[in-house]
Amino acid sequence: MFTGIVDDVGVIESVTNGAAGREIRIRSSYSDLADGESIAVNGACLTVREIDATSFTVAAVVTKLGRTTSGDWTQGQRVNLERAMRADDRLGGHTVQGHVDGVGVVASVKRVDDAVIIDVDLPDGLGAMVVQHGSVAIDGVSLTVNAITGDQLQLSIIEYTLKHSAFGDLKAGSRVHVETDVIGKFVRRLVAPYINT
Repeated sequence: MFTGIVDDVGVIESVTNGAAGREIRIRSSYSDLADGESIAVNGACLTVREIDATSFTVAAVVTKLGRTTSGDWTQGQRVNLERAMRADDRLGGHTVQGHVDGVGVVASVKRVDDAVIIDVDLPDGLGAMVVQHGSVAIDGVSLTVNAITGDQLQLSIIEYTLKHSAFGDLKAGSRVHVETDVIGKFVRRLVAPYINT
């Protein structure tokens, strides 16, 4: 489990295809990672396979590649990183599982006074899982939904988030991971049998 509070921005050093899947080596500031540890890379939960003094390797298998942007990741790309939450940590964002619900596409990025407004087109039907002023994780960052219209959500990004994430690299056409609020998903699943009766 994660909180959506990014604690490092890594840089992809290499991407190769191997027996474990698409292997991604990421340079980070982490100094005490352990093999087998869960880590969110742009919000997708992956397992640390190898570590050295300055980097770690994760692998994305075919199912992960099919539902995330990990197949598009390239050398030199910056990625948002978060280590799994410990039981005694503060929950500063919201409950994030690292299970990507879909890939959205950035429709626009514009500065409005002291904020950057980002509109994201969601996959068909995913907008029903998002509520205005509710929580959503975009590329692993816990954010408040500024507005929702059908299958497009709007985010208002503060300067701190821009400086401490890879959000400054987003532009129209960028593909991003979207994870809706887990509580909403469970409620929807539980009430679904009773909605059309």
